Amino acid sequence: MRITLAQISPKLNRSNLGEMIEIIHSIKDASDLIVFPELSLNGYLLQDKLYEDAYMINELKELEILSKSIDIVVGGAFIDGKVFRNSALYFSEGKLISKHNKVHLPNYGMFEEARYFEAGNIFESFLVHDNRVSMVVCEDLWHKNVHHDLIEQNPDLIIALVASPARGFSDNGLDIQNKWYEIIKTVASECSAKLIFVNRVGFEDGLGFWGGSCIVNEDANIMYKLEKFKKEIKTFDIKEREYAQ
Repeated sequence: MRITLAQISPKLNRSNLGEMIEIIHSIKDASDLIVFPELSLNGYLLQDKLYEDAYMINELKELEILSKSIDIVVGGAFIDGKVFRNSALYFSEGKLISKHNKVHLPNYGMFEEARYFEAGNIFESFLVHDNRVSMVVCEDLWHKNVHHDLIEQNPDLIIALVASPARGFSDNGLDIQNKWYEIIKTVASECSAKLIFVNRVGFEDGLGFWGGSCIVNEDANIMYKLEKFKKEIKTFDIKEREYAQ
């Protein structure tokens, strides 16, 4: 299976969809699945812009069409009735296969997602191309009860969409990166599943996002890893057992 990690730098407006479509067109014949980061359609620090920039699902018809050639996972802010959701969407074979609404909305320090979004309440898995897949969004993975939910789902593949700001620079590297890698390795091992971790890069209102997107195998080894603080779009074949560290 060829997987493309789209470690991009979303802008805080609706122009991201056009850029994402261009990226998909450029790799769709050489990849089976492309994964974009959390809120990649909108940018992260939406705040009151959410009322203008949130999407309705029916605005993503072009992604549905493109998914006839390649599976697509995107993150975005969506209108859901009278509330807004921070969601991950999986498109395949010309249709929306699954939508995961972020369950754990951070509301501390620099984060204020719970002020604007309505939380989801369920973790599900779905079958696509003979693989059982589960999706999570960022903070979801920091909660042990979610790990138990994922174990029960018994996925072959876990897809984590992330928008993690850089913090904790030390002699041991970037503390937040070390913590994230510890978490995703643990989850991959607990679930005996491959895990795709896609984090964004770029700056928004003083926040710098560190990237470091990677693919972890069932043995908790990082098979492939992208650079920190750099926009990168790379495709990997996860059948191959190569290790970045």
